[in-house]
Amino acid sequence: MILTIDIGNTNIVVGGIDKDKTHFIERISTVRTKTELEYAIDIKLLLDIYKIKADQIEGGIISSVVPQITNIVKIAAEKILKTEVMVLAAGVKTGLNIKIDNPAQLGADLVANAVAGIHNYPVPLIIIDMGTATTLSVVDEKKQYIGGMILPGPRISLDALTARASQLSGISLEAPKHIVGKNTIECMKSGIVYSNAAAMDGMIERIEEEIGCKATVVATGGLAKSIIPHCKREVILDEELMLKGLYIIYEKNKQ
Repeated sequence: MILTIDIGNTNIVVGGIDKDKTHFIERISTVRTKTELEYAIDIKLLLDIYKIKADQIEGGIISSVVPQITNIVKIAAEKILKTEVMVLAAGVKTGLNIKIDNPAQLGADLVANAVAGIHNYPVPLIIIDMGTATTLSVVDEKKQYIGGMILPGPRISLDALTARASQLSGISLEAPKHIVGKNTIECMKSGIVYSNAAAMDGMIERIEEEIGCKATVVATGGLAKSIIPHCKREVILDEELMLKGLYIIYEKNKQ
């Protein structure tokens, strides 16, 4: 088993995975002021909850979009695992052919998603990752990463709405009973959930128009399960996609 860690702006996704299955996947809050020891305690607590001993884990790999804490989390993981932990960065073999203006700008999380997507699903492929931001990645029929798009995530949209409208209180991100809301809370929930689902349907349609063919669509990320079931297009929900990609990359690079 290896330990996979994906550091996002809001959450850090920690998982244990081997070639046969995912043993666990959990989220902890991304806190930029935490120390190495505090993150080490978080990791140790997760392993204890799942009754996994450090010596059962052969190594680890990190992807991160928060460079300020990448090394802090790396050192924290190494304190627990007692072995070097890999960081997905320049120089790490991924096998992904990236066809964008500056391949170095592509986030490690999107690289891992694409690697797993190509390995597990037919191409061409559209990968939706719904977190702090919603990203769409496009892989063509030659298994090349050709680009994508970034838009505000559902939670950002909801927070912005409640912050700017004094009469609107914070609400949970879940679909109401009716698309046409009967009160303010229902109207807000419907607006956020169904507008994001409709946006995904529309973006998929436009991407397919540009690439000239139908694509397999896969969604992942912490907020995907709140939005994707309301899409009209068929979208595969794979909450373990990132972990699978990190595992594949780890196997390509381990000594």
